[in-house]
This record gives sequence, structure tokens and C-alpha cells, in this order.
Amino acid sequence: MSAEPSAPPGDPVLQAASPNPILDFLRDRHFLLLELKLLIGAAGIIYIGAHASLRRPPSASPVSKKGDKKDEKNTGEEDEEEEDEEETPISQGLELSDAITFPLMAAAMLIGLYYVIQWLQDAALLNQVLRTYISFMSLMSLATLYAHFLEVATSLVFPTWWRGSDGLLRKVSQKARAVVVCDDVGNAMVGRVRDDRQGPLPGFLALLTPLAVLRRLAWDARGVLTRRWLFTLYVHGIGDNRYRIRFTHVVAIVLSSVTAVVYFWAPSPFLSNLLGYSLCYGSLLILSPTDFLTGSLVLVGLFFYDIVMVFYTPYMLTVATKLDVPIKLTFQSAGRRSMLGLGDIVLPGMLMAWALRLDLYMHFLRKVKYESTELQIVERDATSGEVTTRTETKHKEVKARYTNVKGRWGDVLWAGGIGAFLSGALRRQLPVEVAAANFRKPYFYAVMGGYTLGLVVTLAMLLVFQKGQPALLYLVPGVLGSLTATAMARGEMGDVWKYTEDGSLDTKDVVVDLDAEGRMMKKVGKVEDGVVDTSRSDDVDDKKKKDDDDSKRGKRRETDGGRGLVMMTLDVRDVEKD
Repeated sequence: MSAEPSAPPGDPVLQAASPNPILDFLRDRHFLLLELKLLIGAAGIIYIGAHASLRRPPSASPVSKKGDKKDEKNTGEEDEEEEDEEETPISQGLELSDAITFPLMAAAMLIGLYYVIQWLQDAALLNQVLRTYISFMSLMSLATLYAHFLEVATSLVFPTWWRGSDGLLRKVSQKARAVVVCDDVGNAMVGRVRDDRQGPLPGFLALLTPLAVLRRLAWDARGVLTRRWLFTLYVHGIGDNRYRIRFTHVVAIVLSSVTAVVYFWAPSPFLSNLLGYSLCYGSLLILSPTDFLTGSLVLVGLFFYDIVMVFYTPYMLTVATKLDVPIKLTFQSAGRRSMLGLGDIVLPGMLMAWALRLDLYMHFLRKVKYESTELQIVERDATSGEVTTRTETKHKEVKARYTNVKGRWGDVLWAGGIGAFLSGALRRQLPVEVAAANFRKPYFYAVMGGYTLGLVVTLAMLLVFQKGQPALLYLVPGVLGSLTATAMARGEMGDVWKYTEDGSLDTKDVVVDLDAEGRMMKKVGKVEDGVVDTSRSDDVDDKKKKDDDDSKRGKRRETDGGRGLVMMTLDVRDVEKD
């Protein structure tokens, strides 16, 4: 977890021959370019990884099941979009005990690698073993990185929403192969006939398809890139899983396999960094600090671990310099080299991605409404144990329906960014799903600023002391300090402290008590058929929910009076983000 500069033998900077080493470094454009690459690389992967980790926050209502939909006119495309919103990335939440176990496990692994290197005398064999292991283990994260990159590129070239030179909003319909002119909120304009001759490319990109045959090819390409295969696999005794894959996923799997094989046989700094980026990206998708307290304690524990291992032991610097595997980002320029451990990206980045999800949580929390409802309250007397029922007017918490904000880079760019700029419509309203992707991100921008400042200070300390620095010494205060200061300045420290990703906030149909200003004071209970039963314990409700879920899964698996052993289905669908 250290940042370290190095230079070729005889370099005057490392030899401290110059009386003014800082000025010498500042005059060296190669060094500044080197550190700029490191800064952009570290901050960039955190930025895109954090956005890829977005999911429905507990302050937004779950997507309605098909049987509960009020509007029976929903199209299949809308159904698929709702299924997209139901998908939740696999997340591994940390616990308070990890604040102790993380530093201990990291120290044990680091010390073990150090003594293996000392015993072997030559790290070539260890490098080969670790290179083989990491090449195989990084396949999934590398495929995910490639797939998401291709999906973002597809959304930039083939957006669903874009604004024309006349300032009017347009929506692309892949099923009809037409472009519909809409008002600013996305409703088809009355009296405007859709243009079946318009290609799917937005703005000036449409100049690439002047002929009808080229427009047909563009529609075909868009269809291939957005088409989805629904793959269902059921194995008796194990369970059933549904996977939605696209053409980009297939391409990503091939590219990741080729990359891993090439890196194994012909390692290079570029491929090593690429695998390192993929490991960081994948880690940001699945790791969660759970809440502010847990994330802070884990970072503080690793803060002291990094200081001890870099300043007081030879373990960190020896392992970082001897091992030539994707456990660090390495940049070279004009004979100089600078490196940054992946832990200095993943560990602060984990809390930074949490901060972005906190922003999304706060965005939907502001949309929560409280409806006055007459309910029956079932209570148990604390003294006598007698159960009583009374009728009272309470307030029911109503959460706003979640709008999927992921993967709308192209829509935001062409409908509200460059498209609006070129057409002079910067301040116009946007469709709900596009506007939702532009939610305010004060906490995320604050921690991005704190992380960038911490990394700049780290690089400055490299210049001053000419030796490896524990990057977490500067990154942890930058990230935690900026997040805490922003929460206190906005008067939202209570909400930040309360926000957790352990699932306890993800409730529905909850009755609450409000104060005089209309703010929630406490939760009374969950309403079912107009009744709030506060006499039952949460354990009973959880067991009932689990039994219901198991029963539904069992019924779904039964086929023709028996049970399937192994079943596979593959359904191909054209999907649009509405």
C-alpha cells in the first residue's frame, strides 16, 4: 500500500546531489507527466467503478412485480426495464470485526511473501506462480470491465434519448426502427409523425449514415448490441439462476481470455496495469463498507498498518519492488518509475463508492412522502400482556419508485449535455429516467476531492523525502475528513450515520410517527391489510417472509407433477432503456 518513485542508477535526484531536488523534479516534465498518469489512473478507476456499483437505495420503493402492476398496457420493453432495475449486484458487506482482521490478514500475507522472497533469493519463480494465479482469478473482473466499457460505448453511440439541432427531444425505438419526436419530459408530441427514415445515430453522428443502406446497417448494429439473451439454469438441489447476457458480454469474455493468456506468456507493464484496473473495478462492485462507522474503522485500522509496514519494516517496499505482478499500478517515463498499490485504490475507493450510493439514497429520501391513513393498531400491554386493538390515524411512508440510473451515459450526454448545448436547450427539462441519472452528488464529489488532495500530498512527500510513502497516511484523512466535513456542513450527519447497506432500511408499507415539522420521529410498524400489529416480534415476520419465499421457489420449480433435475432455457429479446 505504498507509493514509491524510482530512477535509473546514477540519477541525481535519488543520489541527492542537487541542493534543490524539488525544483529539479518540477523542471522535469517527464516526472510531472508520470505522476499525472498515476493520479488520473487511480481517481479514474474509482470514478467509473463507483458509478457501476450503483443500485436501488433503500429509500426508493422496490420495482413492482408484474402481477401488481396497475397499468396493464405496459410493453414488454418496459417489463424488461423493470427486471433490469430488480437486478442487484452481489455485495459483500464488511463487519466491525473486519477493522481488526483486515490489518492482521494483510500483515500476515505481506510478511509471508517477504520471507518467501528471501528464501528463494530470486523472485522469478514466485512471480510466475502469482502471475498464473492472478491471470486466472482476474478473468471475471476483466470480463466485467470490458463488458461495462462496451456497454458505455454503445450508449454513447446509440443512445435512447437525444436532442436534435432544433432543440426537440427524440426517442429511439429499436422495435419500430423509428425515431419519435417528444416533448421535454419524453411524451410523444401530438401531430408530429415519427421519422422512419431517421437512423439511430444522434446529432452529428447521423452524418455517417447518409444512405438508406447505411441506416439499415446502423439499425442492425444497434439491435445486435442491445439484444439480450435471458439464460435460465436450474439444477435440482442447488437452485435456479437467471442471467441476462448481451453480445457485449460474449465479446468481453473472449477479450478477457485473450488478455489473460497474452499477459501470462508475454507480461508487460500495460497489461499488468490493465489487470490491476480490472481487479480494482471488480472489488468496487462487490465490496461495501456497510455503514459509515464500519468503513471508517476499517480505514483507520489500515491507516496504522500502512504506516508501520512502510516506515518501520522492510516488508512493504521489498514485496512491492520485487514482485512483478498486478498488485500495483506502475507507470514509467524517461527511465523513472512510480507505483501505487491496489490497496490504496480499493480501500478508500470502497468508501467513496459507498458515498455515491449515499448520494443516491439521499436523493430518493427527499422524495419520501407520508400519507395520512386510518389504521387498526394491535398492541400488547407491557404489564399485563393483554393484546388490544384500536383505530387511529397514522402516517404511512410512501417511497418514490426507483428509476434505474445506471448505464445512461449516452442519454445524459446527448439529451442534456452536448446535445442540449449544441441546440441551445441547456436549461430544458429532461425525461424522468434521464434526469434521475443527474442526481446531486455532494458527498461523492467531496470524497473525490479529498482523495485527489491526499494523493497529491503523497506525491509531494515523495519529492521531499525521496523514499517510499504509506499512501493511506494521506488518503484516509483526506477521504474521511472530506466526507465528515460535508455531512456536518450540510447538517446531515444523522442521515449519514444512519445509512446502512445491511438491508434493515429496505422496508415497505411502514407506519411512522411525525413531529410538528412533518419529519419522521420513529417507526411504528408495518401495515398489512390496514392493520399494524406491533405485538409480533421481528423474528416472526422474518421467518414468515422466508417461508413464503421458499414456498414460491418450490412451486416455480415443480414441472408437470414432478420436479426437474436440470433445466436450461435461452430467450432472445430486444431491450430498450425507457
